[in-house]
Amino acid sequence: MRLSAFASRVAKEIIRDPLSIVFGVGFPVVLLIFMTLLKKSVRGMPAEMFTLETFTPGMIVFGLSFLMLFLGMLVMNDRNSSFLPRLYASPMTAADYVFGYLLPMIPLGLLQTVFCFVTAVILGLKPGVSMLAVLGLMIPVTLMFASLGLLLGAVFSTPALNGVGSIIINLSALLSGTWFSLEMVGGKFRTFCLCLPFAHAVNAVSGAMTGNFDGLAVDLVWIFGYTALFLILGALIFRKRMKN
Repeated sequence: MRLSAFASRVAKEIIRDPLSIVFGVGFPVVLLIFMTLLKKSVRGMPAEMFTLETFTPGMIVFGLSFLMLFLGMLVMNDRNSSFLPRLYASPMTAADYVFGYLLPMIPLGLLQTVFCFVTAVILGLKPGVSMLAVLGLMIPVTLMFASLGLLLGAVFSTPALNGVGSIIINLSALLSGTWFSLEMVGGKFRTFCLCLPFAHAVNAVSGAMTGNFDGLAVDLVWIFGYTALFLILGALIFRKRMKN
């Protein structure tokens, strides 16, 4: 009951800030449309670059990174407004806070994915059963980004979170293979990217869209591993603040 009540409150806060939802859902859609039109208008561009089949998965994951910043700002504002310190006197546990923030992010992540798919289909992507597999993968990927946002919101209590979140959003796009293939770069740069969860998220979604599930297990291990790491650190910070 504690978790349900707190998650309901977080969902209401999300609804009260529609601008963040519109930006998080709309920006990847705009980029998808722009790059598709750019590919059609620029002569000499390689056929495999920015195709809907290869670019859509990257835009889906890129859009989820905005949820990270959105949730981090929500947690930070709750702390600065003394809302959370007052709740620390309640019977809620650290797990109640953590999952109360995370669960409302899942429907938002699924909604964002559906909008990207609808846009891609309108632009020429062939719909298929593979889209349902991608929707299933969006749950762990959304939880990973939301867990990172929760951790950032628990650590930062100043507007510096905006800058840090923006840096992570850009790094997640550059190091995930959203804009270019990591196989094309190769070397130590590719190895470094594969040590982070962002590239594995894009690989998992891309594989699900094409029906290639060979590396899915490895990608999910990295995604779940980083999610667990972010959750543990976030829960420890919440627990420490509750004791203080």
